[in-house]
Amino acid sequence: MKAAEKRLVEWLRDAHAMEEQAEQMLKAQASRIENYPEIKRRIEQHIDETANQAKQLESCLSRYDESPSTVKDTTGKMTAMGQALGGMFAGDEIVKGCIASYAFEHMEIASYRILVATAEEAGDAETKRVCEAILKEEEAMATWLEQHTPQAVHQYLQRDEVPGADAKR
Repeated sequence: MKAAEKRLVEWLRDAHAMEEQAEQMLKAQASRIENYPEIKRRIEQHIDETANQAKQLESCLSRYDESPSTVKDTTGKMTAMGQALGGMFAGDEIVKGCIASYAFEHMEIASYRILVATAEEAGDAETKRVCEAILKEEEAMATWLEQHTPQAVHQYLQRDEVPGADAKR
């Protein structure tokens, strides 16, 4: 196996763990959102995309007779649980969630750009195609968050002014 192929397999495993973490994080976030239905709908849509992305990465790995890393996947899920627990105690959870999601999307974007370049270097056109498609979904989610976060902040600040209103989620 060439160096580019070895790294591709390694980074595909990392990406799979990243998607497992994202799915857990998004599910926890969506389950607590009560007052921001547009954000909740988009997160739920992205949960479906994320689960599909993990399956596509598994398919890429299987072409190399490899599978996802159980250790990396478990670590990612545990990290997501910690993030979810931390969010529960933030008084501005919806705003912190938007920040965390936006940052995470950009980490995913960078990861898929690296995977696209590595797949090309390895001569793996199918993995390149898969990663380019996933990259577009991640870029779309990041753009959506960029466009809708100001509105969420505005709604949060309005709700925060009302005595007794739950603005955090």
